[in-house]
Amino acid sequence: MLMKAAAQSLTEQLASHFAERIRSRLLAGGARLPSVRQCAQQHQVSASTVVAAYDRLLALGLVEARKNRGFYVRETTPAQDVLARAATHSGANEGPPRRPIDATALMRGMFQGDSDKPQPGMGVLPPDWLENSFMPAAVRRVAAGTADFSRRYGDPAGDPGLRQSLSKKLAGLHVHAGPEQIITTVGATHALDIASRTLLRAGDYVMVEEPGWAVEFARLEAMGMRILPVPRHADGPDLEVMARYCEAHSPKLFVSVSVLHNPTGFSLTPGSAHRVLTLANAHNFYILEDDTYSHLAPEHATRLCVLDGLQRTLYASGFSKILAPGWRVGFLAAPLALVERLTDTKLLATLTTPALLEKALAWCIDQGQLRRHSERVRERLDQARARSTKLVLAAGCRFASEPAGLFGWVDTGVDTDALAQRMLDEGYMLAPGALFHANRQPSSLMRINFANAQDAAFWKVFTRVRAGAS
Repeated sequence: MLMKAAAQSLTEQLASHFAERIRSRLLAGGARLPSVRQCAQQHQVSASTVVAAYDRLLALGLVEARKNRGFYVRETTPAQDVLARAATHSGANEGPPRRPIDATALMRGMFQGDSDKPQPGMGVLPPDWLENSFMPAAVRRVAAGTADFSRRYGDPAGDPGLRQSLSKKLAGLHVHAGPEQIITTVGATHALDIASRTLLRAGDYVMVEEPGWAVEFARLEAMGMRILPVPRHADGPDLEVMARYCEAHSPKLFVSVSVLHNPTGFSLTPGSAHRVLTLANAHNFYILEDDTYSHLAPEHATRLCVLDGLQRTLYASGFSKILAPGWRVGFLAAPLALVERLTDTKLLATLTTPALLEKALAWCIDQGQLRRHSERVRERLDQARARSTKLVLAAGCRFASEPAGLFGWVDTGVDTDALAQRMLDEGYMLAPGALFHANRQPSSLMRINFANAQDAAFWKVFTRVRAGAS
């Protein structure tokens, strides 16, 4: 809320409000600011106050005016970002500098945690869902044993015991990968990064499903890759689009979330999987299969690497979603011929991975603790999904895909970029649909986390704010 009696003028307060969101990337490059009329109504100030505030943002180089279209957040270089911060803050009051990189608004919000309210835009389970006693016990058990492993770097591919446990666990999903085909990583994102850096060079074409994980687009762009967005349907990727890309661009890699796709919840069908693999063999590209949500999915779900036998596929997964976001243990299963190259890439980036956590995780897997914990979470998620679905429909929204897994793909009927900004003022973070496209574009869709969308109070605020935005 803007305060008339504050030391700063209303114009200064409003400019600072938007400037901070732009610097923290909660307003991403290319995002449109509210119209002058909308902003004036929302903040209960005059149109001239809004115009003056926007002029200040223009002078700071944070936004740009587009004729007859409004004001948009500028894409800034690292040097420009530093200059903008220097121009709007005194050095004495500045906190740690934020990384001036092109990341999504969604991910910035996930790490800031400014509100204690349930956040439907978050990508993780609520902390109380992840509470358990077996993880601390596993760490204590490992730490109390021999500490020799902590005084050495250990196996470059990762703890041998964990790789053995992972091999047995994957066999339960019909993924046949020996311990020698598995490399441990610092989370699933690190696994995806190792595979990309090993198989690709700057300028290569990469096919990625769209809508898709916002960070994957940003990560590949930062590496200098040329992204080819492939529409994702209920049964799998659009094969006609993939075939055209193959003929025109000879892509090196296809990145896919086969099971419980983020954000739609779709899962691949066997027929579609077979056709994708046929295309990969015909056009000589690898498939990087991201199975981050495997612990929330049925074991019989179709996975490309099962049908392919890890010949042209690489399989990435991790445990942060089911155990704890801060316990960064992931892995990559790959064709044996690629393992040495992938390990070299890992060595160059991190040297090794934390043996203590890896040994503790192996114990959790071998003792059945992880399996039982996953079953409890799935049961709780099923109940949350049912409640959240009722609230979504009661709020006048509809699902763009059948509710499944952790995420729901919801059509709100209004521009969710604008809606997300207004909901931030209410203390809630949304995940607008524009974040899930390679080229940011207006969208009426948003992704919700079923576990965090059960709060009727949120939907009451959402309904009120959406009515004002329509």
